[in-house]
Order: sequence, then structure tokens, then C-alpha cells
Amino acid sequence: MKKTRSIVLTGLMIAIGIVIVTILKNFGGQPILRLFSPMHFPVIVAGLVIGPVEGMICGILTPALSYLINQLPPAGPWAMMCELGTYGLVCGLGMKYLKQKGMTKVYISLICAMILGRIVGGLVTGFILNAGEYSFSAWISAYFVGTAPAIVSDLILVPIIVKALQNAGLAQIK
Repeated sequence: MKKTRSIVLTGLMIAIGIVIVTILKNFGGQPILRLFSPMHFPVIVAGLVIGPVEGMICGILTPALSYLINQLPPAGPWAMMCELGTYGLVCGLGMKYLKQKGMTKVYISLICAMILGRIVGGLVTGFILNAGEYSFSAWISAYFVGTAPAIVSDLILVPIIVKALQNAGLAQIK
């Protein structure tokens, strides 16, 4: 029963990620997508609430399927698949192994995941996808400065979403 629940919830998070991107693509275009990185929310929530493997699967499949459906991210899904896969995995591992309790555990997992995911995304972009054409300043600009509103919205909205899921009995945060 637990395995079925995990599969269904992971599929739901993937679908939510694709739907959010599709809606915002049609109403705000690429600038709003870059500003708020809406695909991050369901992936991070999957890692925090469902588990590390499920979060990683959600992080890999959501940008891949979004690219097939929406052609987003525009540069291709590879760097984002690595970045979001790291988000989901690290969030899940943090929830599983950190000693802190409650929302402190959520915040620590979230912050660690956001830092490591951006590092992984930058490494993939810099050393594999754009080898020799990607600088440290380009990485800082693309992954931190340009997405500062997304970082802030993740830090505000993800814990609220997790708390709402917990209050609804859909998530257990120990």
C-alpha cells in the first residue's frame, strides 16, 4: 500500500509541475517562469514529503516531460534534470537523516537542496553542456542572481505547502 501511495503521489507531483509550467508559459511567458521557477515546488515537496528516491525521480522526469510537452526549459532539459533531481534527492535525504524536528528539518533540507542543486546544475552546464563557454560569473548570474525571487518564493511557499499537507494528514513531518 505504501509503495502504491508513493507511486501515485510522485506521478501527481510530476503532473503538477508540468501543469504549472504550461499555465505560466501561456500567461506570463519565459520571464515569469525564470523569475519564479515553478517546476521546483512539486519536486521539492516530493522529496520532503514522499522520499529521496521519489523526489529524485520527480526531479528528473518533470523537466524531461515538460520539455517534450512545452519545449521548456528552452535550452533543453539536461541541466534542469540534474538540478531538480538533486533537489528531490537531497530534500528526501535531509528529511530521512537529519536529527532536527518539524519545520526546522524542512528548512535545513530545503536550503541544502537549493545550494547543492544549483551547484550540480552549474557544473553540468559549465563542464558538459557549454564546456569552455560558461564562466563563474555566468553561473552566479544564472543560478543565484537571476533566480533570487524563486529562491525567496521557495523558502516562503514550500514550508507553507508542507505544513498544509501535514495539517490535511497527507504528510508526516517528524
